[in-house]
Amino acid sequence: MTRLSAEIRKETARAIGSAGFGHIGGSASIADVLAVLYGGLMNIDPADPKWEGRDYLVLSKGHCGPGLYAALAVRGYFPREWLSTVNQPGTRLPSHADCQRTPGVDMSTGSLGQGMSSAVGIALGNRIRHKDCYTYCIVGDGELNEGEVWEACEAANHLKLDHFIVFVDWNKKQLDGRLEEISQPLDLENKFRAFGFDARTVPGYDCRAIYEAAQQAKAVKGKPHVILLDTWKGLGISFAEKVEFNHYLTFGLKEAEEAAREIDRRLAAGTYPRGDVTW
Repeated sequence: MTRLSAEIRKETARAIGSAGFGHIGGSASIADVLAVLYGGLMNIDPADPKWEGRDYLVLSKGHCGPGLYAALAVRGYFPREWLSTVNQPGTRLPSHADCQRTPGVDMSTGSLGQGMSSAVGIALGNRIRHKDCYTYCIVGDGELNEGEVWEACEAANHLKLDHFIVFVDWNKKQLDGRLEEISQPLDLENKFRAFGFDARTVPGYDCRAIYEAAQQAKAVKGKPHVILLDTWKGLGISFAEKVEFNHYLTFGLKEAEEAAREIDRRLAAGTYPRGDVTW
């Protein structure tokens, strides 16, 4: 899964570099959870994206579509060549995730906060149809400012949606700054517990820890689950890691290829994805 996350980061950088601009910070910080989801946690069939028995993923932070597109391309949902068209005229890979355009995208997202509600609805619908699949949702920590997120959590608890697992990309920043500067997040793990969730926190860059946390969550019945991914924005892509405002950056293919070589060096040195960056 670690090598898969490296491929996802490299292809994400190249996709955004082809466009010349994009949401690199949050796309990079979810590469590891995407590798876990598409590397073995989710029950999927890339050859049949609409397979009725599949697990579902809602990327609530839909502006980080480039990261999801990279994961889908690497897993074979569509040709990698599509990635060079991200956010360009006529593309099937728009800036925000769109289930009408992109094979493998289960829900259109982009208006932050709404993805959680959609995911709760999907999880409930699948249970009503007696499907044993799981619904996963990746939520940005900035989205947790939205009241709709907590309304969805309250509903998930009331409905006892134990086949619903939320991953929070706790990368400590949002569009306009650090979390505590915008709206003090308080203790996120205990906040989710107060809403009835089974909750745990793991290093967001550790694929094994993420996978094991998901398996532990599945063993808890009668409750929805949340796994907080303790990470940082731009993780694994040096030039993005080192910029304070890295929600959205402009860069080209030259910088993207430099980032890809840096990822390969870190892999060889055993320091991927963290490198020498601290936060």
